[in-house]
Amino acid sequence: MPATLEAESTLTDSYQTTVPEAVRCALRLGKRDKIHYTIRANGEVVLTRTEASAGDDPVLGRFLDFMARDIANHPERLRAVDASFVQRLQSLTGGIEIDLDAALSADNE
Repeated sequence: MPATLEAESTLTDSYQTTVPEAVRCALRLGKRDKIHYTIRANGEVVLTRTEASAGDDPVLGRFLDFMARDIANHPERLRAVDASFVQRLQSLTGGIEIDLDAALSADNE
């Protein structure tokens, strides 16, 4: 019979907790992953890793994690956006309408 691992954590005043390392490893959880809770009739709660849906972009999540770490580790690298740069961008995109909610086409029509 396989060994049973046990772990515990403490709730903060705002009902938050850190997922113990053993649980993170067992569920293969990483930053920004989601946890699904199943509450059974007997009060038992089962935690599982929520699988990414088709709309989730794992590359984008990793990129955003990288950016957050880089900003936290090197805040001196942050620079304000120059007004002339904004004007240059506007001149390149002026008059172009984009529907950000439109689905991307699989082929180049």
